[in-house]
Amino acid sequence: MSEFKYHPYPVSTGAFMHDKTVQCYCCKEQTGIYYTGPFYSEENVDFLCPKCISSGFAAEVFDGVFQDEACTDKVSDPAKLDELIHRTPGYHGCQQEYWLACCDDFCAFRGCVDWEILEELGITKEVEETYRSDVCMLPFEQAKEMLQNGGEGYLFSCLHCGKYYLYIDVD
Repeated sequence: MSEFKYHPYPVSTGAFMHDKTVQCYCCKEQTGIYYTGPFYSEENVDFLCPKCISSGFAAEVFDGVFQDEACTDKVSDPAKLDELIHRTPGYHGCQQEYWLACCDDFCAFRGCVDWEILEELGITKEVEETYRSDVCMLPFEQAKEMLQNGGEGYLFSCLHCGKYYLYIDVD
């Protein structure tokens, strides 16, 4: 499978499925692994293969994006934004997905988490220190309570300094 800088584990995060063989809407090839995440396009596109996403071919053919540019942190290099929105599989959020950045680059999406997972990873203090209530629109204590009571958040990590970040969107 193609590698994605900003979404390194797209099968384990659920962005791709591999339970059947389908035809990619873009290249028309049969594929045993197909994209199930968000894709914003005027056309209804059900199945995309990893190759068509990573090459940017799917975004070009369908004039679409995998992440809404307005729902990302800002970085100075336009090529990084282009890679994120045109060649990186997105993730499913409750409301509107948001992509965090650190060190002037987008972070890598690591998957959905609850408080127990954050504890197992040993990163609860770090996530509290890096938490962005300006983006999540929820104070950290409420986010923590939500994660402790069956809610999910979205874990990101910086590709450069390694810090972990949590995004919460409340439905």
